[in-house]
Amino acid sequence: METLKSLLHSLKRVLIIIAVIALLVLSIRVTKPDLVKLVSSFPKAKSIMGQLLRPEILGRESEKITVAQLVPVPCGSVANPEVPASGPRITVDPPCGNPKDKVQVRGYELPKNAELSIRWILPDGGLLSIKNAVTNANGELTETMELRPITAAVDGKPAQLAFEITLPEGKVVASQTLKDVLDAMFVTIFMALIATTIGTIFAVPLSFLAASNITRKGWLGSAVYYIVRAFLNIIRSYEPLVLATIFAMIVGFGSPFAGVIALSITTAASLGKMFSESVEGIDSGPIEAVTATGANKLQVVVYAVVPQIIPDFLSFTIYHWDINVRISTIIGFVGGGGIGYFLSQRINTLQYSQSGTALLAIILVVWALDFLSSEIRKQLV
Repeated sequence: METLKSLLHSLKRVLIIIAVIALLVLSIRVTKPDLVKLVSSFPKAKSIMGQLLRPEILGRESEKITVAQLVPVPCGSVANPEVPASGPRITVDPPCGNPKDKVQVRGYELPKNAELSIRWILPDGGLLSIKNAVTNANGELTETMELRPITAAVDGKPAQLAFEITLPEGKVVASQTLKDVLDAMFVTIFMALIATTIGTIFAVPLSFLAASNITRKGWLGSAVYYIVRAFLNIIRSYEPLVLATIFAMIVGFGSPFAGVIALSITTAASLGKMFSESVEGIDSGPIEAVTATGANKLQVVVYAVVPQIIPDFLSFTIYHWDINVRISTIIGFVGGGGIGYFLSQRINTLQYSQSGTALLAIILVVWALDFLSSEIRKQLV
């Protein structure tokens, strides 16, 4: 009998190991890791990481030069433009084309060894960044590009291919990127602060209704308890990213208000759950003593419950503000505003050095707030 039990136990272990291996194999098939592509993409990764690790913090007072050329897409939508014979200029060969055609783009008499941004100026005035490049020692540049459907002429107005060149000159000053990042970072911090405040205001009454030792008495109290508990669990099941996406579509993509609404809702649900557990964990002695004096339910809460829960409530609230600052940097990617929205825009337009500035600011602010909230919570305990 003992031998049979041992064999069954060993067989069980073998089956578990086989199941784990099968799941790992299935995971590899589903995720399709491509190590060859990872290695072959090393030059691209090196370029991107190199720019991210060179954040734009300081700069010189600069002058921006924009050189543009009309590109009829499709051919015949407007007359082919004339190209100047001298001066900074762009030539496109052929001078027009249809979507998905490839053209040769050349720049002449541009600043030497200058960094520039290649972008489309669309018919509606919008910008579509393509890539960053550097002119050679003669001030020339050659690139092969594909015409995209979005560049097609609208109502006889064609898109323009533009080179934007920034020439540094003058004294060293804080870069414009750093100023923009600080502005966006302050928006993120205050967005998290107002969301935490609103969420806390709603979480406090909800926590008492969701505390079994306060509400769960009689059929009406039990009904309220289960309804509020279910409500908190349902709201907590939604990620702030999902709510931020929904409200961004309602109040405007990139609006900090969308992030505030999303964070307020999730904060109210999360703190409501944490507060209710704190209320349920209080000492019943003071409650029994106050109740024995003939106090009603409100007086019991005010004089026996509140004094015990204030430290926990303050600690949870400060901790959640810290959490909301971190989440705020992410919900900006889905239109919630703040530093996340700034970072999303810069990554989408291939401005990786500016993205590096935003990432550095996020790291420093999150670290500082984590330290600050930790110290405050220590004082409250």
